[in-house]
Amino acid sequence: MASLTVNGVTLAYDDIAPPGPPAHTVVLLHGYASNRKEGWRRTGWYAALERRGARVIALDQRGHGESDKPHDPAAYTRDKLAADVLALLNHLGVERCDLIGYSMGTRTAVQAALEAPERVSNLVLGGVGGRFFEPREPGQAEALAKAMLADDPETIEHPLLRSFRHFADEQGEDRAALAAFSRAENPPINRETLAGLPMPVLVVAGQRDDTAGDPEDLARAFPNGRAVTVAGCDHFSAIPHALTKAAVFDFLDGLLDDPFEGRF
Repeated sequence: MASLTVNGVTLAYDDIAPPGPPAHTVVLLHGYASNRKEGWRRTGWYAALERRGARVIALDQRGHGESDKPHDPAAYTRDKLAADVLALLNHLGVERCDLIGYSMGTRTAVQAALEAPERVSNLVLGGVGGRFFEPREPGQAEALAKAMLADDPETIEHPLLRSFRHFADEQGEDRAALAAFSRAENPPINRETLAGLPMPVLVVAGQRDDTAGDPEDLARAFPNGRAVTVAGCDHFSAIPHALTKAAVFDFLDGLLDDPFEGRF
């Protein structure tokens, strides 16, 4: 396992280089309660990107996988997560990359792009849409934290929270760290802020992903945004789907030229 220590937190990562010069350098940021192996390797992204001759870099975000797992919510602010990504790029000597985030990882990706737009060639935001701009409902963060800390997951009434809890248990994640992660305080990201990002942006979400909202609504916030809806998929089934990969690869190859016309 390769690792890097940033501000006292050790981060685990993979850096898989092709035999020759890479066609792209791609950095992958997983979602909540996931990790680099589950979110990207098991779902086929490592293999698909390697076949395309890409250099693949994926880290376990703090609180997840094989990275350190503080139990203090202050350790999980979005600026700290973005600083982890930029420190990893510096450590590996990567000047520019294609940055791909899914679900929670999209917020880290957006923050990293806002802080260092010159480092991001293309930005891909998966599993999100117009609900990206909605503020947390009162008690939402605490409900997720309590779901992570519940003695018996079957006592969790909300189906989505119960699904996240089962997923965390399946991955063997540190549930106290995930509870702290959910309690982190972050300022909202508004449309005006995103309007300053110059790089091409793809927003892709499943048609049945009720947690995301309309990907077109989010894509319109970027000056160079595009949206793709993957038919028949929900939040969890979209990430491994071949059509999601096809949309992302077409975008990276410059083949999604018409904004908001993607339907897979």
